[in-house]
Amino acid sequence: MNRNDSAASKTFDVFNHIFLCVYGVACILPFLYIVGASFADSSEIISRSLFLVPRKPTVAAYEYIFSSPTLPRAMMNSIVVTLLGTVTSMFFTLTMAYPLSKKNLYGRSLILNLVAFTMVFSGGLIPTFLVVNGLHLIDTFAALILPCAINTFNLIVIKNFFQALPLELEEAARIDGCHDLMIFARIVLPLSMPVIATFTLMYAVGYWNDYFNSLIYLNDMKKWPLQLILRQIVMLSQGKVDNADLELTPPPAQSVKMAVVVFATVPILCVYPFLQKHFAKGVLLGSVKG
Repeated sequence: MNRNDSAASKTFDVFNHIFLCVYGVACILPFLYIVGASFADSSEIISRSLFLVPRKPTVAAYEYIFSSPTLPRAMMNSIVVTLLGTVTSMFFTLTMAYPLSKKNLYGRSLILNLVAFTMVFSGGLIPTFLVVNGLHLIDTFAALILPCAINTFNLIVIKNFFQALPLELEEAARIDGCHDLMIFARIVLPLSMPVIATFTLMYAVGYWNDYFNSLIYLNDMKKWPLQLILRQIVMLSQGKVDNADLELTPPPAQSVKMAVVVFATVPILCVYPFLQKHFAKGVLLGSVKG
C-alpha cells in the first residue's frame, strides 16, 4: 500500500513539475518575444513570426519613443499618481476594513450590504463624470485617485483578515491601557504586513496601468501619465494622430508597440520581487475566514 502511494505520489510530482514548467514557459515566452521584437527592424518582424534574439538589433524604436520631451514628465506624473493613489487607497481601505471586522459595530450589516452592492452595480461612466466635474476635480490628479480609492474586493478580503485575528491580543492591549487607535496602529497593522504588502502591490499596479481615467478627466497634456502618453505614441506610429514633439521618421509600428510594452512594464515589474513573498500568503490569509 505504501509502495503504491509512493509511486502515485512520485508520478503526480513528475506530472506537476512538467505542467508547471510548461505553464511557466508559456507565460514568459510572449514577454521575451516582445523584448526581442522591440529591438528588431521591419524586415525581421515581417519575416519571422517568433524569435527571442533579433538578427540585427536596433534601438530605433526606443529612440523614437524617447524623442518626445514629454516622456520624462509623464513618467514623473505616473510615479506621483501611483504613490499618492496607493497610499490613499490603502489608508481608506484599512481604516474602513478594521471597524467592519468588529461584529459589535452598530449598522455593520447594513454597511456590508451596501459595500457588496457596489460589486454588482455601479453609477456608470456618465454619472461618475458628472460627480467628478461637480466637485471641480477635472484636470487634477485627485480625479484619478478619489473615484477609485477603495476597491470593494480588497476591502472585503482585508476585513476578513482582520476578523480572523485573535481577540485575545486586543483584550490584552486594552488591559494595558491602549485605545482603539493604538490597538490598530501598534497591534493590528504590524500583524497584517503580508496582506498590506499584497494589496499595496495590487493598488500600485492598478494605478500604474490605468490610462482610461486620465483620458476622461485630464485635458492638460502636461498632467498626462505615462500610459496615456505611450498610447498616443502608438497611435502616432500608426499615423492616427499628429504631434510636433515627435519628429523622427517612425520605425515599424509593431516594434514601437513592443518597445512601449517593455518600457511601461519594466518599472512596475521591478517592484514584484520585493513583495512577492507576501503576495500568496496575504491573499490566502484574508480569504479563509468570512
